[in-house]
Amino acid sequence: MLKLLLLLSVFNYSGTIPIYVMGKKGGNVILPCEYKADELFHINLSRRSKNILVHQRKYCNKRVCLKGACDVIIKDLRLSDAGKYILNVYDINAKSVLEPQIRTYQLHIYGDISVKIGERLKLDVLLPDAHQVMHQNKSSTEWKEVWIRESKSRVNVNHDRPNNRYGTLTIKEFTSDDEGTYRVLDFDGEILITVTVTESKGKLKNTDDNKKNNHWGLFWSAGLFVLVVFSLPVLILIAAIIKKMQ
Repeated sequence: MLKLLLLLSVFNYSGTIPIYVMGKKGGNVILPCEYKADELFHINLSRRSKNILVHQRKYCNKRVCLKGACDVIIKDLRLSDAGKYILNVYDINAKSVLEPQIRTYQLHIYGDISVKIGERLKLDVLLPDAHQVMHQNKSSTEWKEVWIRESKSRVNVNHDRPNNRYGTLTIKEFTSDDEGTYRVLDFDGEILITVTVTESKGKLKNTDDNKKNNHWGLFWSAGLFVLVVFSLPVLILIAAIIKKMQ
């Protein structure tokens, strides 16, 4: 019976108007159901045709929990949580339990990141349903395309510096021109992820200058240690001679 319900839910969600929901990375978000019923038979949450376990205990400490009658709360949001969700609500008092109330959600995740000049910037934003990444520099209102997936089997990189590996958009050496907002869009042009990148004012670690300074520091420390070790016996001997002469 449950397998039949899940199978029917795959074919019933098309044509529903998505509910847009925004959540901040690391925070919580609620997928509102707003369906009133005396008794629910079953709810089913899915994403990319895969079912998501919704924990229905009253005191839930899991990431995905039932809230109220059929609202779903997702905790500790990650960028990878962005995308489309389908919620099927089965009411035991409905005319047919095989005809669920359907909710479609478009979850948009946003966050901030700070990077030092010269560091490598990695953005885990290339989700399976990501089609395009746009960048808006902090001093401009224009959006520029930095990455596009022309099809599921072909990937095209339209920028010399960013490149994609294992779902990560990477900038090898971050500059002030790379600051601004990065927006990830799906194949329907809907926003999946928005990341605001700013320059960190701290000093960059492990640069060539720092490495040279570290090498000189080690050299002088080693020299001072050798000088103390070899001078100590001489100083003791001089002190002993002076004591005898007295």
